[in-house]
Amino acid sequence: MFPKEETVTYTAKNTYLTQNTLGEKTKNVWLVFHGIGYLSRYFVKYFEGLDPEENYIIVPQAPSKYYLKNEYKYVGASWLTKENTSMEIDNVIHYVDAVLQTEQLPSHVNLILFGFSQGVSVATRYLVHRKLKCHALILYAGGIPNELKKEDFDFLDRDTTQVKLMYGDKDEFITPERLATEKVKIEDLFQGKAEVLMFKGGHEVKPKLIRGLV
Repeated sequence: MFPKEETVTYTAKNTYLTQNTLGEKTKNVWLVFHGIGYLSRYFVKYFEGLDPEENYIIVPQAPSKYYLKNEYKYVGASWLTKENTSMEIDNVIHYVDAVLQTEQLPSHVNLILFGFSQGVSVATRYLVHRKLKCHALILYAGGIPNELKKEDFDFLDRDTTQVKLMYGDKDEFITPERLATEKVKIEDLFQGKAEVLMFKGGHEVKPKLIRGLV
């Protein structure tokens, strides 16, 4: 007899983090997906330089926690792996649904979807699966999933939705070969409407660059 893998459905809880106050003066709401190895409470620090009256930050928390290195001291998190990816994508999408349902964002704000590293794959998948209307899509130091096609993004108004992709010129994960492949993909998916921005640095978040996006 071979082992048989079964699937169950159950209710789970997860946290998320917000910074600043959502109110009448809020202009921009940032829905931010951190990279692998982060916790939301540390990743949100990169957004502290934004005007707190005009910017409200929502940072969902990747569900899979683990100890970093072998010290069993510092905790990081991951969104997805190659194991049961389709099911995990579905779980993450429903989790983000719950976050947005809780937040009840007003219609007057600009929604900015931001993903860093592994968070790029989560941001783009959520955008496509939920056909999320957003003012800007910022994809920072990460790759767009190969399963996403041009028609998946056809719901976007490419003339009004700002799409920016940012890469460090010394990013050890974005080799020149991979960057060339990504640029071809970007051109196809966004039909020439996306802006690719290169900066000096590696696989890192630079708060100064984030401040320059608004």
